[in-house]
Amino acid sequence: MSAPLRFPVLEPDLGSLEERYVTEAIRSGWVSSIGPFVERFERSFAERCGVTDCIGLANGTVALHLALVARGIGPGDEVIVPDLTFAATAAAVVHAGATPVLVDACSDDWNLDVELLERAMTPRTKAVIPVHLYGCPVDVARVRDIVGPGVFILEDAAEAHGATIRGETVGGLGDAACFSFYGNKLVTMGEGGAITTRDPELARRARFLKDHAMSPARRYFHTDAGFNYRVTNLQAALGCAQLERLDETLAKRAALLGWYRDELDVAGIALNPAPAGVAPVCWVVAALLRPGTDGHARDGVATRLRALGIDTRPFFVPMHELPPYAGCRLVTREAGRSVAHDLAGRGLGLPTSARLTRSDVAEVAAALRAAS
Repeated sequence: MSAPLRFPVLEPDLGSLEERYVTEAIRSGWVSSIGPFVERFERSFAERCGVTDCIGLANGTVALHLALVARGIGPGDEVIVPDLTFAATAAAVVHAGATPVLVDACSDDWNLDVELLERAMTPRTKAVIPVHLYGCPVDVARVRDIVGPGVFILEDAAEAHGATIRGETVGGLGDAACFSFYGNKLVTMGEGGAITTRDPELARRARFLKDHAMSPARRYFHTDAGFNYRVTNLQAALGCAQLERLDETLAKRAALLGWYRDELDVAGIALNPAPAGVAPVCWVVAALLRPGTDGHARDGVATRLRALGIDTRPFFVPMHELPPYAGCRLVTREAGRSVAHDLAGRGLGLPTSARLTRSDVAEVAAALRAAS
């Protein structure tokens, strides 16, 4: 029988500022998609990403879908996505009517293997979605050099709020970017998402489609089959407070990851990659167990930790191993060898709560060393 859960993997860090802003939104009566917190959040988040526009949305998945549709990507088009990512990345492509093309992970940073992009491209390639996995930015400038100016680069920055590469902030590296503000993210709205961009036409089209595609000149006249993808003033109030505290959150996570490194580096357990020139953020402390570990052995480690009240989560299952995407083209360096499969089989997310103390981390790390 498992012990009571003492150390969850992720939990929101909410305080008095969040309570004050949400209460203010409730008392104002503006609780749906119109209200001052929506505009405030969009303006502040755009500034944080170094872009001109931020479109607040209901969640990160619809942000990906809306960005693709607003760009005109649909049936007959191919979109390159990483094999190692959360399923929403590939699902958004399918929902837009396009076809995902899967590219294997890179063993160095666990992100999409940029050197495979040229092999993945065809005349039907219209977009690539580099995912900043577990908070480590992809070299989007290198992606652009390879795919050329005609291919839409849509960052999936759901796990990377505030990360930078060569001094540039994610959210402003590609043609557009999508964020998630789910309850376990570095900035949370409970549920929520956003598109950031410097492209005024993409921003205009996304704003139009997200609100039922209603004509701005004639109320209840809809020129397209639009979507109800709006964010609410209540969600944005929570997001504004979280955004004001983001630097504090990132500092806490960096300290936490440093404590884990002190405890686990000597055990041969690799943690979140940090390539040269990259300033990742720690969305979750991601541990890679020793080479040769497979998914069955990794699950055994997780079970032993859970018996001690220590929660973990496996890495994402590679897209090519999921039924909806099993028939998609997969590009790897070597036939029959998937880096994504190896990483996924060895990966565990560890407790990453802001309330953890150094002694808590030492206890979790000791249990992991003993269990693996």
